[in-house]
Amino acid sequence: MDAILAPPQSTQLPCIWMLEYMAVKQMHLGPLISCSMNYLRRTLFPHRPYSAALRCLTGTMRQLHACTAKMGLNSHVFVGSVLLHSYAKLSTIDDAQRALADTNHPNVVCYTTLVCGYLKRGMFCDAISVFQEMPEKNIVSWNAMIGGCSQMGCNEEAVNFFIEMMREGWVPNKDSFPCAISAAANIAGLGMGRSFHACLIKCLGKPDLYSGNSLISFYTKCGSMEDGLLVFDKLTERNVVSFNAVICGLGQNGKAKEAIEFFGNMQSAGFKPNSVTCLSLLWACNHAGLVNEGYSYFNKWRMEEPPDFLEPEHFACMVDMLSRHGQFIEAKRFITNLPFNPGIGFWKAVLGGCQIHSNFELGELSAINILALDPTDVSSYVMLSNAHSAAGRWDRVSSVRKEIKMRGMVRVPGCSWIEVNSRLNVFVTSDRNHDQKEEIYMIIGVFLVHLKEMEAPNPLLELISH
Repeated sequence: MDAILAPPQSTQLPCIWMLEYMAVKQMHLGPLISCSMNYLRRTLFPHRPYSAALRCLTGTMRQLHACTAKMGLNSHVFVGSVLLHSYAKLSTIDDAQRALADTNHPNVVCYTTLVCGYLKRGMFCDAISVFQEMPEKNIVSWNAMIGGCSQMGCNEEAVNFFIEMMREGWVPNKDSFPCAISAAANIAGLGMGRSFHACLIKCLGKPDLYSGNSLISFYTKCGSMEDGLLVFDKLTERNVVSFNAVICGLGQNGKAKEAIEFFGNMQSAGFKPNSVTCLSLLWACNHAGLVNEGYSYFNKWRMEEPPDFLEPEHFACMVDMLSRHGQFIEAKRFITNLPFNPGIGFWKAVLGGCQIHSNFELGELSAINILALDPTDVSSYVMLSNAHSAAGRWDRVSSVRKEIKMRGMVRVPGCSWIEVNSRLNVFVTSDRNHDQKEEIYMIIGVFLVHLKEMEAPNPLLELISH
């Protein structure tokens, strides 16, 4: 290390490489700063040891930034890009903006880094503004925008950016497809996703592991389980995510027994289930009413796996399973014995089950607990109102709705969508804007008449008709 701290002039370049290696490995932080300072006036490339120190010591960014400004190095594109990266990593976006403004002739790396910083902070409009003003773009900057939108939940924008990228002549690479396909899955764009799949085959020949996993999730989320299994069978490389995607898809499509069988195949293939695997299997048992099987798996993992293996989501799924199928005594006991304080999600699961099975006493208790944790949670009021409505307790419905109005709460309308003939049809509660609204409401009326004629006990019937 002493040889690095005081190197002769002839060994400058190898020592710079050593500095950069130390920065990447995040080792010897004190000597790294000393080396950088020692090189500032002596090396032919003063920006390089500084950029190495900046990459490593993000915790002292402002001090190092001030020093680079004092030495006149902050305007160099190498240092500026690392400053941008470090500030974006720390989510100090104002400092990142100043670093970009100080950089002479910022390159595509600088602009892309700032775009990623904005997306990380959820500043979607600012990210788009910078992206559109970039003097040049490359495939990495396009992928950053597509991936950032997808991760933020702006799925339609992610799909649009992918299409715009192709229209401008850019050829997607292996990093372009996973986020675009996931975005198409989240908006149930089956036709759109299939065109992305065809584009992938045209550009890459066949999907790699990550694109393949995205395709499995896409097809299963869109209800095309056969296509999802076909993609899985054709994958030359698989990991636990591949199996998780299939298990989750089978559960979502009401094929819990097949999901359990596939879970066995996963274990036979030598893959150890992770927390996502277990959660997917529990949800499959939940929605198929396989309460005993779900309870058996949960107790097995609780006994055999490390204490931190099961997360709050697994416990919440068990509460939802018990409540959804009317086992309220067991659900209440389960919540009482939790190794942590239950959050809103647990009581909402109970409230949802109470709504289905008209358990008003426990439903009101659940609502009280939810509102004690978050008095502004309007969805709990809505669920309680719906439960009273389903039972015809209109005085209680009126009381709950008055309280919503008195507290100044705004009900967020429910939203759903379906793709028909490559057109995405979006609906909100009491929607009257669709150009086929007359036909839609006529069919709903026919369904309601048939439900009433069946005279089957259905506590949700009144809720649907209202």
